[in-house]
Amino acid sequence: MIHFVLLIVCAVAIYLSCEWFVNAVEWLGERLNVGKMAVGTILAAFGTALPESVVTLVAVTTGATQEARNIGVGAAMGGPLALATVAYGVTGVMLLLHRRKARSAAAAPVPVGVGGRDDAVASIGSVPGGGQALGGESDMKRLAKDQSWFLPIFAVKVALGLVAFAFKPALGILFFAAYAAYFWREIRSSRAAGEEEDEEELEPLKFQRKKASPDTWAVVAQTLATLVVIFFAAHFFVKQLDAIGPMLGLSATVTALLLSPIATELPEIMNAVIWVRQGKTKLALANISGAMMIQATVPSGIGLLFTRWHFDGALLWSGVVTMAAIVYLLLTMRAHKLTPARLGVTALFYAVFAVGLIPVLN
Repeated sequence: MIHFVLLIVCAVAIYLSCEWFVNAVEWLGERLNVGKMAVGTILAAFGTALPESVVTLVAVTTGATQEARNIGVGAAMGGPLALATVAYGVTGVMLLLHRRKARSAAAAPVPVGVGGRDDAVASIGSVPGGGQALGGESDMKRLAKDQSWFLPIFAVKVALGLVAFAFKPALGILFFAAYAAYFWREIRSSRAAGEEEDEEELEPLKFQRKKASPDTWAVVAQTLATLVVIFFAAHFFVKQLDAIGPMLGLSATVTALLLSPIATELPEIMNAVIWVRQGKTKLALANISGAMMIQATVPSGIGLLFTRWHFDGALLWSGVVTMAAIVYLLLTMRAHKLTPARLGVTALFYAVFAVGLIPVLN
């Protein structure tokens, strides 16, 4: 019983920490003069994914056995899967709930932007027979571009897990280079798009609630402090799942493949939920796509450098499902038909993964 209680306590701690983190990271973006989208794709994504990358590094460099080091390989595959399916799916469901709430309040019209910029209502387009799209044509192109970067990198990552050759470890450097190129592109395009002109009033920094413009040291301190709490709470959350899995009749392998990836990506999911609740849909989606790029490159590069990077059936299956989910997203984005309901469908890919694990593990 104590494990279930601790699980809930950890989830609440992660959510509250993410509330403070997104508050701080928006101010950090303002201080660094980066565009609004880069706040999601770079700053928020890098902050929440960095602890996981450190864990992967520790696993592959200090593991006493090859099996222990392969835990890092599993994490490098599980992260993108959870983000491409569960994180996007939860965001879609939250958007549906948010829009339903907006419709119920439509009887008393309020100008868009009062009390917070409502991207979920303000930047939508009509999709015949499919509800309202998540943004206009330019928004869809930007979202599709992130997935277009992710898919080929991830495909190479999976392909390398199926072959063996002498210089494979050296290819890990290319994954770091791929993320560096993505990072540079995001910073440049974010500034070039003039997103800083689309200004909105930021909520007061929680460390300095009475200051209209907080001190830079307070912004940095709040960012770092919340990341520390998120890091320890998330990993304590994983430990509780490891203990609860056998209680539910799940093997250690199933727990590691099904539950642990969701737990490790919980901060990104919480960030998306909070931003959707605040009406900042673009930031929510940008955070997930940015985190996916980190997960596709940095942990992969580490894994290639320090392990054999060889996939078994379960890891290969996770890669196939991840790519299927991204192809589905790309098709709907390029057709400008991505709605909250269609975004929510991505969660079903995780269910497909779970069902497919049964014959793979037997």
